[in-house]
Amino acid sequence: MSIALINARVLTTQGFRDDLAVILDGRDIQSLLPLSEVPASTARHDLQGATLLPGYIDAQVNGGGGMLFNNAPTVDTLRRIGEAHRQFGTTGFLPTLISDDAEVMREAIAATRAAIEAGVPGVLGIHLEGPYLAPARKGTHDAGKFRVPDAAEIAMAASLDNGVTLLTLAPERIPVDSIRDLVARGVIVAAGHTAGSYEEIRAGLDAGISGFTHLYNAMSPLQGREPGAVGAALEDRNSWCGIIADGHHVHAGSLRVALAAKPVGKVFLVTDAMPPVGSDDPSYVLYGETITVQDGVVRNAAGSLAGSALDMATAVRNAVQMLGLPLAEAARMASTYPADFLGLSASHGRIAPGYRADLVAVDADLNVVGSWIDGQHAA
Repeated sequence: MSIALINARVLTTQGFRDDLAVILDGRDIQSLLPLSEVPASTARHDLQGATLLPGYIDAQVNGGGGMLFNNAPTVDTLRRIGEAHRQFGTTGFLPTLISDDAEVMREAIAATRAAIEAGVPGVLGIHLEGPYLAPARKGTHDAGKFRVPDAAEIAMAASLDNGVTLLTLAPERIPVDSIRDLVARGVIVAAGHTAGSYEEIRAGLDAGISGFTHLYNAMSPLQGREPGAVGAALEDRNSWCGIIADGHHVHAGSLRVALAAKPVGKVFLVTDAMPPVGSDDPSYVLYGETITVQDGVVRNAAGSLAGSALDMATAVRNAVQMLGLPLAEAARMASTYPADFLGLSASHGRIAPGYRADLVAVDADLNVVGSWIDGQHAA
């Protein structure tokens, strides 16, 4: 049965509209109509003046709800992570496996496939962050897991057949032919945790790399005589950059530089979230080490940032308040642009007829007051 979402400020592809009802039919958006044209037989859901945005899409979710994907790569873990992040407006996400052994990667891919088959809300695919990374820019990753993949491991990494696969690697650490192979197999390849020179990053882009994982963090910086990974990312017109807008990972001024340098639509929000998001427990175990969030910052014993305690609702709020962006643009950075990066531009990230009914309603303070995944509502 169709449902009309009414009395909301709706972010359409043309901007905000206050005079439209959003008609949901099953898992999809059927139409956007003036309220006067909504059939009398259609059920109505009054949003009481809330703002209706495309559901947030997070391409980098290590954990949530007290669960870390690496520690328990199961369908139940993905369900609990999704539930934790949904309360902050995330209606689609890539569970993210940081560098680990091949068997754990295999288990994580199998769990993701099973979760999608079972219809676990929000699971769009998997993000393999490593293990093909640079020790010099390892961050909190275990460099003992790093390696160069052979043909069999490349095939395994690309084996998810019912969802998106995003793979973060250091371009200087593997042959460019391996990058081409991954891209040919349908994998979205991003550069990250890289010490690569500008030339090495540029070679990776030419081989098919289309994004950068948490821009500025764990990558060679922009300098006058050596542009590094950051310089290559900011210069390139076609690639996307994920950013962690938590006020800890990157200075707001640096994020504004990225927004000024990149074409509109090429910078999107990620959380890099760890288990404390959506949990009362500020601690979790990573690679056998107990890590505790302190004052909103997640660091390991060596002082490296170890993911974040950020949620997407806060990321959008920070984009507005910290970066000075209009809400419409901040919302697109959390929905439309990640959908485009992940190859989902025809089905996700927009409030328009024929698109998936993945939506988030927020109040004047951008707190989430309701969400829909595949047309199913959760207050």
